[in-house]
Amino acid sequence: MEKDKLPIANGTRHILCISRVGCIGDLCRQLTSEGNHVKYYIESKYDKDVSDGFVEKVDDWKTAKDWADLIIFDDSDYGKEVDALRKEGKAVVGGTPYTDRLEDDRDFGQQEMKAAGMTILPHWTFTSFEEAIAFVKSHPDRYVVKPSGSAQNDKVLSYVGQEEDGHDVVAMLERYKKGWARQIKSFQIQKYATGVEVAIGGFFNGKEFILPVCINFEHKKMFNDDIGPSTGEMGTAMFYDGDSILYRETIAKMTGRLAAVGFVGYFDINCIATSRAIYPLECTPRFGYPTLSIQMEGALSRWGEFLHGIALGQTPTLRMKKGFQIGVVIAVPPFPFEDSAAFEKYSAGAVVYFKKPVTEGVYPGDIKVVDGEWVLAGQTGYALVCTGSGPTMDDASKEAYSRVKNIIIPNMFYRTDIGNRWRRDGDLLRTWGYL
Repeated sequence: MEKDKLPIANGTRHILCISRVGCIGDLCRQLTSEGNHVKYYIESKYDKDVSDGFVEKVDDWKTAKDWADLIIFDDSDYGKEVDALRKEGKAVVGGTPYTDRLEDDRDFGQQEMKAAGMTILPHWTFTSFEEAIAFVKSHPDRYVVKPSGSAQNDKVLSYVGQEEDGHDVVAMLERYKKGWARQIKSFQIQKYATGVEVAIGGFFNGKEFILPVCINFEHKKMFNDDIGPSTGEMGTAMFYDGDSILYRETIAKMTGRLAAVGFVGYFDINCIATSRAIYPLECTPRFGYPTLSIQMEGALSRWGEFLHGIALGQTPTLRMKKGFQIGVVIAVPPFPFEDSAAFEKYSAGAVVYFKKPVTEGVYPGDIKVVDGEWVLAGQTGYALVCTGSGPTMDDASKEAYSRVKNIIIPNMFYRTDIGNRWRRDGDLLRTWGYL
C-alpha cells in the first residue's frame, strides 16, 4: 500500500478538489480542518499559486483520482469528465453535460425550466447585434442583456436596462458590437420584471434535494445601492428554509430532470419574485461564490461527511444554524476586471493584516500563505469573504462587518450595505405569500 494511501483514522477521507481558476480553496481549507487528507488541482496557469500553504497541490488531477475517496469539481463545464468518473465507480460531486448546458446555453435553460412547469419571462436569443438592435428599436421596452456561453463569465457584460423605451439597451448593444463581437457569440434579451431578486439553491444527491434549501439574495453591483459595474458578487445574504413555496415553485420542479442525468452537487435558480409569479432567470448547477463561503459559516454539519454522502446517493442530514448569514467580499484592484498588469502594479504580494489574530469567519479567496502570512495571489483581486451569523439579518450583518473591520489590505474595497435590502425584500415576500 502506498504511504499516502494509508487509512486515515476517525472516518476521514481522501478528497481531491478540481478547479478551473482556484475557486474552492476555502472549501479545501475547511475539509482539511476536519481532518481529511485533501489534494487540490488548479487548471489556470495564472492562478496556480492560489491557496498555496493552505492545502497540498497536484499538477495533474488524473494522477490522484484513484487515490481519492471523493472527487469535487467546482465549475459547471466538467460534465463529460464527471460522467466518465462516475462510470468508473468514483464518488463525485459535479455536473453533467445536461447541467453544463443549462448554465451555458441560456435559451436551453429557459426552455427546460418552462417544460418543468415554471413561468418564464419573454426572451429572445440573438447571434447578430444588428438584429438585436433592430428588435429593440421596433419593440421599445425595458430589457436585460445577458451573454451566453463563456462570455457570461465576464459579469460586467450583463446589462440591466434602465429606460422604458430600451434606448440605453440599444446604446449598450452598439458598444458590444464594437468592442466585444469576438467574445459574445450569442446573447439573450429578456423582458425586465420588477420584484424581488431571490435565489433558491439546494444540494442534490442524484435522486432528490436535501432539505433545508438556501434562500439567498445576491448583491452583484460593485457599489452600495446597486451602483456601478456588475461583479461576480460583492456579497450575499441568506437563510435556510424547508418545503416552502419558494422551493416547490423553483428547484423542486427540476428534480426529475436532475435525477435522470444523475446530477450531484449544488443547484441554484436565480429568480424574480413578483405578486403574480416567480420568474426563473438562470440556473447555476455548481457551487456559488461567495455563497459557498457563507454556507460554511452557517453549517453545523461536517462538509467532508456531507459531500461524500450525497456523492454516494445517500441522504445525509444538513444541519444549519438558525437565523441568517451574510458574506461580504473584500476585493482589491483590478476586480471585477481581469488585468494582470494592474494586479501586478497595485496588489500582487500585498499582505493581509489582521488587527487581532483572529481568522474565524474569514474565508480566503485568491490568497496564499507565505512565511505564515496571508498574501494576495492569482490575478483577479478577489481577496477574502468575511461572514457573520445571527438571529436577525441585522445581527448577522453586525458580526460580518465587525470581522471586516479587523482586516487591512492596501487598496481594499467592499460594500457596506450587504443585507440591507432584506427589510424591503422580506416584507414583500411575506406580503405575497412566499414566506
